[in-house]
Amino acid sequence: MPALPHSLIELKAALNRMPGVGPRSAERMALYLVQSPDEVCSQLVDSIRKAADSVKSCESCGALTESQPCLICSDPQRQQDLICIVVKATDILSLEKSGAYKGLYHVLGGQLSPLNGVGPEDLNIHALEGRLHELEVKEIILALGSDVEGDATSYYLAERLNQEGRRITKIAQGLPAGSDLDFADDLTLHRALQGRVALEHEH
Repeated sequence: MPALPHSLIELKAALNRMPGVGPRSAERMALYLVQSPDEVCSQLVDSIRKAADSVKSCESCGALTESQPCLICSDPQRQQDLICIVVKATDILSLEKSGAYKGLYHVLGGQLSPLNGVGPEDLNIHALEGRLHELEVKEIILALGSDVEGDATSYYLAERLNQEGRRITKIAQGLPAGSDLDFADDLTLHRALQGRVALEHEH
């Protein structure tokens, strides 16, 4: 097979950097795009630019949104005294698909990882504490990863956020060890939320 033109190689490399896109898939997409009518490529470029310009992080919870605050934070039907803590904004999308949760969310922006230099000050915890006080939250659900970093972060938060009258729970271990919420199906997440368990604290 003849070598790909340089511009096609660059396009393939750019597509290959996207999550879940391997070299072969990237090459197929690149070849499809350059052989498509001009309007197909123009529409794709316009859609990417529009999404990149309009989709931001919610200033309150960190969810992906086009309005401030996001639709979840501004929905009066959501349970205001229940907050679910997740690692990243895409975790909210996964949990919402499960249909099992009707409270609010808070995105940490990462997990504790001393080996990688990530400490409590690098996570969005201070803003979380302000929201917990303002909303008078009665239960915090920790929906973090089921790996070592996720467990360490969960127990750190349970200790730091624990106070009388507040319940702290963690979603049930229906997830494969070391996996993210992104890879769990809707039924697994639904059962994990429904079967959440209280975290014990050391006093």
